[in-house]
Amino acid sequence: MKEIYAEIIGTMILVFLGNSVIANIILPKTKGHNKNGEWLTITIGWALAVFMGITVAAPYSGAHLNPCVTISFAIIGKFNWKMVPIYIFSQFIGAMLGAILVWFLYKDFFLENQEEQKKLSIFATIPSGKNSFSNFLSEVLATFIFIFISLYLSTEGTLFLKKEKYPIGLGSLGALPSALVVLGIVLSLGGVTGAALNPARDLGPRIIHSIIPIPGKGTSNWNYALIPILGPIVGCVVAATLYLFLSS
Repeated sequence: MKEIYAEIIGTMILVFLGNSVIANIILPKTKGHNKNGEWLTITIGWALAVFMGITVAAPYSGAHLNPCVTISFAIIGKFNWKMVPIYIFSQFIGAMLGAILVWFLYKDFFLENQEEQKKLSIFATIPSGKNSFSNFLSEVLATFIFIFISLYLSTEGTLFLKKEKYPIGLGSLGALPSALVVLGIVLSLGGVTGAALNPARDLGPRIIHSIIPIPGKGTSNWNYALIPILGPIVGCVVAATLYLFLSS
């Protein structure tokens, strides 16, 4: 059960902090409000959210926090397929809990914003242009790069002292490489869709957006919802398959 709790809590932290930085920037009268938005601030905030979520969950579950990570690890043989549905379900629960916390924290400030799209963007990704093929391709490519690089990440090395081998690592900083990968990918490849990279991060909060009573929230844009789910899954399958091919 520790693995399940860790995935729920880690994903909750990820979404709570990641979506909160968006709320802090775009909602009027917050300390961080900027009417033009600040892409760099939001991207750095999300990268740090990844770092903190991984730091908490890694000792217990390996800190997947993302169905794409779980699926790709199973494909390359580093994770049991029987645990895949359990991990993914836990990640969706964590993402929904994180979204609820964002709503509670910024509830008063949502009343100050009358723009439906901005309210939705706090919970889920919104493409910069309506082109299903381009949006889908963007999610596939961004997630492909994210997973392919992540599969090569190593936080441990070996220290030789008097012919003895001792494993060494980065300790709590072991989550830093993943955070930097997310930072780089979203800065470079996030212009089309915001680069969800994570079906749980998008669908869980989108469900919460459709349920909670946000004044003037508009629709949850369900017509687009499949793209940040299927795109990342296709991207992670291709990445894991290529990794297996190159490693064989």
